[in-house]
Amino acid sequence: MGLVQVSITATATMLAVLIGGWLTLRAQDRLWRRDQDRQWRDIRLNTYTEFINAFREYVAFLLQADAHISAVPRPRAPGDAMPFFDETGTKYKERLESAKTSLRLVTEQAGLIRASSAMVHQARKLAASRATRSVDELPSAEFDALWAHEREFITHARTELGLSNALLLAGRDTPSRFPASDVLVKPANDVRREDV
Repeated sequence: MGLVQVSITATATMLAVLIGGWLTLRAQDRLWRRDQDRQWRDIRLNTYTEFINAFREYVAFLLQADAHISAVPRPRAPGDAMPFFDETGTKYKERLESAKTSLRLVTEQAGLIRASSAMVHQARKLAASRATRSVDELPSAEFDALWAHEREFITHARTELGLSNALLLAGRDTPSRFPASDVLVKPANDVRREDV
């Protein structure tokens, strides 16, 4: 009887150790995954912020009175104008392109990539218009499209980061002439002179 009792006790102890080890391993795995998700979220947030900043600096450069921009027709379809910049403007263009590439490396949403591409395309379109016009002659429809694409990007980015879009969508029944950041930042009176 003593041998059976010792065997049962030893088996129960070993089983408890195995179950405890398995539960500990699962808990550590969950913590590791949560930490990994948090790190990726931080990486994405920094990358998206860098992209928005590069985009805003690019647009701000376009709106400078002394910006030197030229445009030539694209040799292939769709045949739209391609902007070219002086040394100063090239830095802004390269920073925007670099930030867009970084964004493509870390995002998990195709919608976010499409929104960033639409932003860059619209900014290039604005730059091509700026090549032949002064800042005051730029069509406001191009700015409306520019800020609409930015709002779309921010909505996708907030969704991927697990943030609510309620603040962005509040009071957006009609299109705005101001960027998505006007919810948090007081916009300037001139639609072309946004807080960029």
